[in-house]
Amino acid sequence: MESEVVGPSSLAALRLNDATTWWDAVNESPLWQDRIFHLLAALYGIVAAVAFIQLIRIQLRVPEYGWTTQKVFHFLNFLVNGVRCIVFAFRRDVQKLNPEIVQHILLDMPSLAFFTTYALLVLFWAEIYYQARAVSTDGLRPSFYTINGVVYAIQIILWLILWWKPIRILMILSKMFFAGVSLFAALGFLLYGGRLFLMLQRFPVESKGRRKKLQEVGYVTTICFSCFLIRCVMMCFNAFEAAADLDVLDHPILNFTYYLLVEILPSSLVLFILRKLPPKRGITQYHPIRLGLVIIRLSLSYEGVLGMLSRVLPGCDDLLRCDDLLGRGDLLRRDDLSR
Repeated sequence: MESEVVGPSSLAALRLNDATTWWDAVNESPLWQDRIFHLLAALYGIVAAVAFIQLIRIQLRVPEYGWTTQKVFHFLNFLVNGVRCIVFAFRRDVQKLNPEIVQHILLDMPSLAFFTTYALLVLFWAEIYYQARAVSTDGLRPSFYTINGVVYAIQIILWLILWWKPIRILMILSKMFFAGVSLFAALGFLLYGGRLFLMLQRFPVESKGRRKKLQEVGYVTTICFSCFLIRCVMMCFNAFEAAADLDVLDHPILNFTYYLLVEILPSSLVLFILRKLPPKRGITQYHPIRLGLVIIRLSLSYEGVLGMLSRVLPGCDDLLRCDDLLGRGDLLRRDDLSR
């Protein structure tokens, strides 16, 4: 009897065939589709709950500060992840909605809100960077609102055109537009996150607060740049390859991998990095005169203030919370920082 010898190439082909069969079996199974989409809903629900709890804790800690950068950031995270949770919990029902444009709005609108959420961090870092160099920041917030307004307006126009005439070229244009928006966000993080990191790195005073801020900026920049770049690349494939389509039920594994990499993990990591609460108002009132004198005597720039805050002001050791203190004028005016 002749024994059949299976070579390494044949074994590799068999394993590849088994993997392909498993992939297709999961994708085509309604049971596995529901399981994966419900798992995504659960993960989004957890992130939304964490963001909401943190928002409540911040509000209870400093209710007199109103809507600070930190509060808006956590609220938008709660909103994005909460909507995603609901959509994926009822993903099969969403796929049956008519007209079809409603499906695109429910799936794409959270992505736009995600862009706005993290563009807020880019705006904040840009403000810090320019204030440290005594450059006016008056135009930054209007630019932020204008950019977001233009992005939303273009996307709404594309949705309306798709509703009127749903043709393939318009779908490609819509997806490529969002790929461009994602690339723009990635470059924003690289530009201002990188500038702020280098600025803090050059700050001559070595302190625990400085090291923490370096790590914070470095980690958040890397995470956000990577997630928006992955989203950009994936949206390009999504636009031209039917096998990379995310808006269908029979690609659950692709959906899980994509949303895990570009939204769930980045949101979770950034919320963890920025998890510390602002100091209580009573604590901030212990050192106002002392802090003001130190700043005036040394003529520190904004980067110097950030370095000093972590040592003079208990608890002020991350960028968002320092902004909340400085932005409210309880300790000193922002105009004083460039003097």
